Amino acid sequence: MSTNAELACVYAALILADDDVNVSGDKLATIIKAAGVDVEPYWPDLFASALQGIKIKELITNIGSGAGAAPAGGAAPAAAAPAAAAPAAKKEKEPEPEESDDDMGLGLFD
Repeated sequence: MSTNAELACVYAALILADDDVNVSGDKLATIIKAAGVDVEPYWPDLFASALQGIKIKELITNIGSGAGAAPAGGAAPAAAAPAAAAPAAKKEKEPEPEESDDDMGLGLFD
């Protein structure tokens, strides 16, 4: 039941944020009731207090802003990798010795 209550509160908060309406427990409860979802009476107030002072639209738009730059930066070296791979194939690399947890004293049953 709590998963449905949490989702109902999240969706109601997103609806309010999309309409540029301040998120409050009463408004969340009204939307949840209109959707026909039964939740415990403390859920809307809990979510409203958790979202107090938070700009939901900015939160949503800033989540993906850092991840978008990583693939663009990684694409250019990947294109140059086949050209650089040919000289590297001529040189045989010595395998690096693997480190074990015993060397560092971080065994599971120490």
